[in-house]
Amino acid sequence: MNWGSPEFVIALVAISTGGWLINNWIRARHGYALEDEWGGKTVQAETDNTRALRAENADLREQLAHFADRVKVLERIATDKSIAVAAQIEALRDAPELENRP
Repeated sequence: MNWGSPEFVIALVAISTGGWLINNWIRARHGYALEDEWGGKTVQAETDNTRALRAENADLREQLAHFADRVKVLERIATDKSIAVAAQIEALRDAPELENRP
C-alpha cells in the first residue's frame, strides 16, 4: 500500500469515524453526556423515569430529615438523666396529641 494513496486516506477516515462511533456508543450506554460538534456536552432529555426518580429522592430526603429529628430526640433521651427523661415522657403522655404522625 502506498502511504500517500487515496485508499490510505480513506482508510484513516473510516477507522477514525468507526472509533468515534464506538466511543459515543459506549458513553451513551453508560449514561455519560455526549459531546456536540463543538466539543461541548449535550444535555440529556428529561424522561418520565428521571422525573419519578427526582420525586422519589425528594420524598426520601424529607423522610431522612424526619428521622434525623427523631434520632436527635433519642440521643437526648440516652444522654439525659433518667429522672428528667421520665418527667418529660409523663408530660408528653398527659399532653393532647397535636398532630397525627404516620
